[in-house]
Amino acid sequence: MKKVYVGMSADLVHPGHLNIIKTAMQYGEVTIGLLTDEAIASYKRIPYMSFEQRKEVVENIKGVTHVVAQTTLDYVPNLRELQPDFVVHGDDWKEGVQRETRQRVIDTLSEWGGQLIEVPYTKGISSTQLNKALKEIGTTPDLRLKSLRRMLQAKPIVRFLDIHNALSGLIVEHAYIATSHGRLEFDGMWGSSLTDSTAKGKPDIEAVDVSSRMNTLNEVLEVTTKPIIYDADTGGLTEHFKFTVRTLERLGVSAAIIEDKTGLKKNSLFGNDVEQTQDTIENFCHKIQEGKKAQATDDFMIIARIESLILDKGVHDAFERAKAYLSAGADGIMIHSRQKDPAEIFEFCNLYSTLSDRKPLVAVPSSYNQVTEDELREHGINIVIYANHLLRSAYPAMMQTAKSILTHGCSAECDGHMMPLKEILELIPGTK
Repeated sequence: MKKVYVGMSADLVHPGHLNIIKTAMQYGEVTIGLLTDEAIASYKRIPYMSFEQRKEVVENIKGVTHVVAQTTLDYVPNLRELQPDFVVHGDDWKEGVQRETRQRVIDTLSEWGGQLIEVPYTKGISSTQLNKALKEIGTTPDLRLKSLRRMLQAKPIVRFLDIHNALSGLIVEHAYIATSHGRLEFDGMWGSSLTDSTAKGKPDIEAVDVSSRMNTLNEVLEVTTKPIIYDADTGGLTEHFKFTVRTLERLGVSAAIIEDKTGLKKNSLFGNDVEQTQDTIENFCHKIQEGKKAQATDDFMIIARIESLILDKGVHDAFERAKAYLSAGADGIMIHSRQKDPAEIFEFCNLYSTLSDRKPLVAVPSSYNQVTEDELREHGINIVIYANHLLRSAYPAMMQTAKSILTHGCSAECDGHMMPLKEILELIPGTK
């Protein structure tokens, strides 16, 4: 019997997929090359369903004989291994990000006389529109909570951007650019204490209490679907931190980052210019352990933020703390620096990579902001957080508008710098 290969993501199975499989059945025995989470994440957002869930669905579709993993967007490795007589695909990949993939399929099939069969696009069906509808419906706390761990398994590096209200959350949710490798977007949101307190006109000294910050999170959670990492500062008293963990987990927040300092919180970028005290390793390990005990699931992450470099205690002090915090149960390490040169960060990364119990590593390149994500990834960084950039961008723009109105006595001169009123009204679903 002739062999037929069909590659697909199958996250949202719709009549278009069934039509392709039905066509493939006419040519022989159908093998589905099911794209792994890693393959999908290389060019768009990770799928809603895990690989195993999608595999179970596809295996039970009539006409499917085999399901194999396709670990890259490129079909060639699987095609060379299976050498199918036919590859069946929708005709919607002649342009855009998959055009080169299509040509490689044609070239590879020609090596043994195989043929590409293209099925006309099924009218009225759009995966993009289905995904948009899913976003409008929203997500559940359970799905959102798990999504960060899934991303870390599927992607070499994930990028998070700061939020301070629901509107900034919508920016992180929807901002993207189209590249030759597919859609590029932010993976999630950083619930920054600095931006939340600044947006409320208060100093970043934990003056905004946890209840107020949870209100901000709730506003963001209502209108977004991406994972959130919460900036928990020092975590407060250990007894209080346990309740914070339970609340965040219940809301669907994916992780909390706590820093190993004590006393009144001062922003790390002040360094030793202000009085800052680092917690003892023993005390901070105890706080991590108690936070982990408070969890109801295995999905929530507690990430330990090390302030040794901020306080000029050196890389080796940071490394000793990292080993202790991981042993205490931390799900990851955030290493912070106020230097404009990333040398000490990279030195720490090299040491950290030697650990047998290595877990995700987080960087916040606010001061060493010339370093690219590619460089961070090459040094083993798994999460990059742009910690305050949306708020810092918003304030100058609003101040410019305010000064323009004062200068001209009217608002006409501002029009070129502002979002049209109609677009503002259409920005939020349900406004019309």
